[in-house]
Amino acid sequence: MGRRIDYYDDPNAPKANSLVPSVNVVVENDKGEILMIRRTDNNNWALPGGAIDLGESITDAAVRETKEETGINVEVTGLVGIYSDPKHVIHYTSNDEVRQEFSIVLTARCVSGEIRLSDESRAVRWMRPREIENQPMDDSMRKRLKDYDRPSSQPKVC
Repeated sequence: MGRRIDYYDDPNAPKANSLVPSVNVVVENDKGEILMIRRTDNNNWALPGGAIDLGESITDAAVRETKEETGINVEVTGLVGIYSDPKHVIHYTSNDEVRQEFSIVLTARCVSGEIRLSDESRAVRWMRPREIENQPMDDSMRKRLKDYDRPSSQPKVC
């Protein structure tokens, strides 16, 4: 399996060769904990999510990716923001794809399911916000979580 390497505003980063719309999902339970995965491709903690498939809506992708990576069924409830900063690129070493960031971050509520692992998640946990702060995580994911924690009347567009 290849690795995922995130670069931000790095002059030594490889040049982007693709742009793939994707989703991340902030799922908060009734205890105020957030559903997090530990990715298998970089060992960082992240929100569940992934690429939007052809013929699939943004909300369908959010529901599918969350279920695939965590075992949890969700209902989408809102929008945190849209993240498309060309200074953030993601290098997938398995096929040398270098994606420019393009992620739509949604909120959702848990409707059913039990936590389970997948090929993309080596750990899945509900975490308190203070616990998340100390976890290894890419800066772009940390920004998404901060934007969620500081809601505004308008979604973030970065």
